[in-house]
Amino acid sequence: MIFSRIQFLVNRGVAATLFLVSLVACQDAEKTGQVKQQSIAAEERQQIEVPAYFTADSATKLGNHLDSIFTQLHKKSGFNGTVLVTKYDQVLYKGAFGYSDFSRKDTLTTQTAFQLASVSKQFTAMAIMMLKEQGKLAYDDSVQQHLPYFPYHGITIRQLLTHRSGLGNYTYFSDELWPDRSEPITNQDVLQLMATYHPPVYYEPDTHFDYSNTGYMVLASIVAKVAGMPYATFLQKHIFGPLKMQNTFTYSKNVAALTGKVASGHTGGRRKRSPDYLDTVLGDKGIYSTVEDLYKWDQALYTGKLVKQETLVEAFTGSRKKKRDEDYGFGWRIRTVESGDTIVYHGGLWHGYATYLLRNPKDHSALIVLSNVPNGSFRHLKELQKFLYPEQSKMAAASKKTSKTAANKL
Repeated sequence: MIFSRIQFLVNRGVAATLFLVSLVACQDAEKTGQVKQQSIAAEERQQIEVPAYFTADSATKLGNHLDSIFTQLHKKSGFNGTVLVTKYDQVLYKGAFGYSDFSRKDTLTTQTAFQLASVSKQFTAMAIMMLKEQGKLAYDDSVQQHLPYFPYHGITIRQLLTHRSGLGNYTYFSDELWPDRSEPITNQDVLQLMATYHPPVYYEPDTHFDYSNTGYMVLASIVAKVAGMPYATFLQKHIFGPLKMQNTFTYSKNVAALTGKVASGHTGGRRKRSPDYLDTVLGDKGIYSTVEDLYKWDQALYTGKLVKQETLVEAFTGSRKKKRDEDYGFGWRIRTVESGDTIVYHGGLWHGYATYLLRNPKDHSALIVLSNVPNGSFRHLKELQKFLYPEQSKMAAASKKTSKTAANKL
């Protein structure tokens, strides 16, 4: 019943809000006229045509419908978190639902930071891309060129970025090999375990796509070595600081003391989860941020402020050898949605947090959702995605209906 209610809200929105006008007008944009999105930043940014139909009124209608959807998710499915949705570089909707800490009843806001889990990977990939542009490394460098003691040969930086290294999962072998789980383990500690015990690999390099947290831990270690500073310092100095992401940071032992600013992770039953010894490993996870800061990140990717657009093209290009419904670039998953648009996105799940960041470069839209109660409410994001990017046949039907309605009014 809950799923049907959410689906009803979504379907009603397709017929009653922006998409009665906006997605219809996409097909007639050349006839109705278009205006260019003005630069919203001092640096040169990627331009996009904003169709004439995209008005303040249509944006408000879509925002109101999104509020109805997330309010329903909160009330009926237990969604607890924050959300921000954009289109044509404009924030259409942002909201916060529930508590950052259920025991204290601290109310969430859109400035509350959440552990991003695997959404952190795109920042690690960006750090590698920045160092590549600076000429300090190359994607096809072997790991040993930067970490000489690394025990597995034949693995390149590119293979780490695209999950083709075949490395075993550090969260599993650390459970077996780390002597005291009350003591935090660092990237350097994990690399030392690998050098000492040589845990078995899952596959030979470049033979399989195998999603690897270990690979991104190694990438963060390469960033630290090549940049000559801790990974966290590099991110703050070269990404978070320049983009004014003031509520974004990496995990540290002081995170728990930031009461009111950081959401605590919870189980699906709303029991508070505490950090453990693996939280101090960075690169695959470990970044905290807010939906508002992630919007700044999204917008920066339409500029050359961090890396050139040509560099980003490769990050958003698939790497899998065989054709699949979904592909992977550098820290981003890639797939085609019902509308025919190619989106880039990533989700994350770690120790009481569930996260999701989707970008559609075609219309400069984004869907950013952060939660600190993984209770299954994220399964409805698929329906929401269909609402935001409906299939072409529905767009055509809506176009025909709207044209007929307009004709009857003449």
